Amino acid sequence: MATVADVRRIALGLPGAAEKPSHDGLAWQVGKKSFAWERPLRKSDLAALGDEAPEGPNLGVYVSDEGEKQALLDEGMPLFFATPHLDGWPIVLVRLDAIGEDRLREVIVESWLARAPKKLVEEFLANGL
Repeated sequence: MATVADVRRIALGLPGAAEKPSHDGLAWQVGKKSFAWERPLRKSDLAALGDEAPEGPNLGVYVSDEGEKQALLDEGMPLFFATPHLDGWPIVLVRLDAIGEDRLREVIVESWLARAPKKLVEEFLANGL
């Protein structure tokens, strides 16, 4: 089970990352682009998900493209899900109370890679993950 403290530690360990308040809690950015953020479910999300709606804390993260999004969604609950609000966006929601720290790190790094400036990504990859 992961926590927001785990997200903070992993996200802020990435080059150029900063923590910012958002309207739903905290967000982590590289440059001016968010790559992870706390994402509580809204009324419309709860209505759309029905009985499948998770109760614990969720994290929003970017993925590289719609194919990657679908691959993660195909893994299904309990780790990854999406709401109709996210249709058309390369974003998935992660259940923090269901994901382990190693997988969380992988997801956050992949999101950072999808959002960070190209030069920063090249430097990061050159130095090894």
